[in-house]
Amino acid sequence: MVHIGTVVMGASDVRRAATFWKAALHYTEREAGTDDWVVLVPVDGPGVGLSLGRSTAPVQEVPRVHLDLYSATQEAEVERLIGLGAQRVAWELYPPDPDFVVLADPEGNRFCVIDTTHGG
Repeated sequence: MVHIGTVVMGASDVRRAATFWKAALHYTEREAGTDDWVVLVPVDGPGVGLSLGRSTAPVQEVPRVHLDLYSATQEAEVERLIGLGAQRVAWELYPPDPDFVVLADPEGNRFCVIDTTHGG
């Protein structure tokens, strides 16, 4: 059997991306990163890692893969993430009454903050 150990994301500035994601997720570097690569892991123990690798590929406006961050306090988390450097994305694909907010990290990578209390 296999499981997801690490999600890999491209970044033009790996150190800037690592600074954002460490603060956003309460992660730390598994070992000292470089300008080209770093693996981030949860500070509080086991969990899915986030690897950041240098990339010159353009960011996809509608990515095929993205992160969903779950929160029971969605709006507070959205504001916290914006304070860390994320930006709201003008997302034309929102359904009626969405349970998610689309943001972009400082690199432009899209991710969603999901309201786990939505709908009940």
